[in-house]
Amino acid sequence: MSIKLTFGDFFKQKRIGLKKTLRQFCAENKLDPGNISKLERGLMAPPQGSNKLEEYASYLHIKKGTDDWYKFLDLAHISSGRIPEELLNNAKVATSLPILFRTLSGKKISKKKLDALVELIRKA
Repeated sequence: MSIKLTFGDFFKQKRIGLKKTLRQFCAENKLDPGNISKLERGLMAPPQGSNKLEEYASYLHIKKGTDDWYKFLDLAHISSGRIPEELLNNAKVATSLPILFRTLSGKKISKKKLDALVELIRKA
């Protein structure tokens, strides 16, 4: 059984990694503890604006361009039901997304096409 990591889970892991309680973290960063609690529990969607996401990332000491940075942004987009911008901005990947969607909806796709799509995504 696999457990899906959500934006809220990742946010909370990073906060706890800083050895901060929810109240400490919020007080230090002038955030509302109720809203951050809802965000961490998945009761409130991640912010849609990149400025707010960047602000939260800085509070969590997530450096721009790192693996954690991309994971943070990707989880925010996915939790909001959006495709990460980096994938949409890559023309080859964007045109291959219908193949991915067909695969996810249970329609057959050749291994060769699936491998090509995976390679495109890795390079994005």
